[in-house]
Amino acid sequence: MGAGGQMSVSKTEKDILKRVPVAKPPFGIGDLKRAIPPHCFKRSLIRSLGSFFRDLVIIYSFFYLASNYIHLLPRPLSYIAWPLYWLAQGCILMGFWILGHESGHNALSEYQWVDDTIGFFIHSVTLTPYFSFKYSHRSHHAHTNSMEYDEVYIPKRKKDTFFSEFLNNGPGNVFTLTLRLTLGLPLYLIFNTYGRDYGGFANHYLPQSGIFNDSERGQVVVSDIGILAVLYILYRLVITQGLKSTLFLYGIPLFVMSCFFIVLTYLNHSHPSIAHYDSTEWDWLRGALSTIDRDYGKLMNWVFHHAPQNHVIHHLFPTIPHYHAIEAREAVKPILGDYYKFDDTPMIKAMWRDTIECIYVEPDENSDNKGVYWYFK
Repeated sequence: MGAGGQMSVSKTEKDILKRVPVAKPPFGIGDLKRAIPPHCFKRSLIRSLGSFFRDLVIIYSFFYLASNYIHLLPRPLSYIAWPLYWLAQGCILMGFWILGHESGHNALSEYQWVDDTIGFFIHSVTLTPYFSFKYSHRSHHAHTNSMEYDEVYIPKRKKDTFFSEFLNNGPGNVFTLTLRLTLGLPLYLIFNTYGRDYGGFANHYLPQSGIFNDSERGQVVVSDIGILAVLYILYRLVITQGLKSTLFLYGIPLFVMSCFFIVLTYLNHSHPSIAHYDSTEWDWLRGALSTIDRDYGKLMNWVFHHAPQNHVIHHLFPTIPHYHAIEAREAVKPILGDYYKFDDTPMIKAMWRDTIECIYVEPDENSDNKGVYWYFK
């Protein structure tokens, strides 16, 4: 079970589920920055473009092979080839999306306008409103694991009985996981599901949404124009190539990418061992440290530009580019000590475990830290 229950686990699992410290760290962000080699903060446009074109070449290659050869295969083989294409293309699109996310942090180059141009292209073709997500994501980084002000994956409280009782069982867990995986990203972008309460309807497409301030609303419109342009191109593809071809070559891989988006972001932010804080306890450093590095194997780490395994350092220093993140992470780990959280549980197992363990949060009954919230089942 979660932090409040009992379950039979191995020593390795006990280490993984061991709670992180919640006392204010004996180090500051300056101490961590001084430990990182200065070159790790240098952003190279050439190296970043190398990652950009690497993904573009792979995406086009998969697309070319699928569009020209799968239909030539005998029917039994095509039934295997199409799902393999969807999975492979969806993974690469997720890695491509991650580069757009880095653009929003100005982590690709020294020039914000270059990063915004690249990020706008990447996120538009993956149907994510670039500037809108950039601004809501900035709020997430500014208030990570704050019960009141974090932007996404706000945990439920025990008093929310729909989650703590009605869905706190096997069928409820399956329903929650299925809904989260299949519709999690569009639900978040359109209805702000899993997001912060803005006291009214909020989404990533309305310039007047409470997510944004007045200086950002014009760029929200630009984001919407990018999405509309891509949707129009898809409409033209449906007219000329047919609905099935468009879905098979683009729509389903994008759906797979959406599923991976939820898996990666959820597992980097949800874990039975990490705490959330209300305004009486929260501070930026402890919030940033309440994230989890994950390892999905050499191939998947490479496809995702090593982002899942470097999420803690990303929250501490979001402008560090992905090609320096591993070195920066290793430099600060001796200082972080027990404040650093790593979990190499396989992706599918971790997603199921954290779904059934992370139902709601409450403070420990016998603790004086009533502003510190832990996951319970």
